[in-house]
Amino acid sequence: MSVATFILGESGTGKSASLRNFDPSETLLIQIKPKPLPFKASGWKRHSKDAPGNIVVGATSDLVVAYLQKTQRDIIIIDDFQYLMAGEFFDRAYEKGYDKFTEIARHAYDVLATATTLPDHKRVYMLCHTDTDMNGKIKAKTIGRMLDEKLTVEGLVSIVLRTAVINGQYLFTTKNSGNDTTKSPMGMFDDEHIENDLKLVDEAICAYYDLTTIGA
Repeated sequence: MSVATFILGESGTGKSASLRNFDPSETLLIQIKPKPLPFKASGWKRHSKDAPGNIVVGATSDLVVAYLQKTQRDIIIIDDFQYLMAGEFFDRAYEKGYDKFTEIARHAYDVLATATTLPDHKRVYMLCHTDTDMNGKIKAKTIGRMLDEKLTVEGLVSIVLRTAVINGQYLFTTKNSGNDTTKSPMGMFDDEHIENDLKLVDEAICAYYDLTTIGA
């Protein structure tokens, strides 16, 4: 099965910037809402019929699932997982009743299920905003109670890193504070805080699980 990882954090804390050192020829970036990249993006090109590239727009769960299944690239980034749910919520804002929340939850689950069941060498990184619940616990931001009460999205993956900005340094937290959903396998990371560089995280994951990459 593929290795899916959540990268959680507030806007501006380094989630998208953490992609900067990936080789775009090995990477597929699925943007839920298209936006410019926050780094010098040589080689990162938006895909079109006339100009193939490694950046696509997946505004619906069906599109995201299709991109996950058909790409030949080893590394897949979804930016931002929460916007997949929020976008559908606002598109359906005038619908009455609660059925839409059930469907939004099901669509989010479909993406998660696909992201965790790709071939073994695939790695999927799902960037996501955070929310703080009534008990002060920091978690992935979702829409409606169904995903929170019936399905803890972080429970479907083994690695959840959270952004931190400490003394002007942009970092990832690798260990649980007791008040968040951060987690990583024992021995994967020696330090509680590491540089916010997903390329380094990807190398650590490949080494830990002894993954053989296939390439673009």
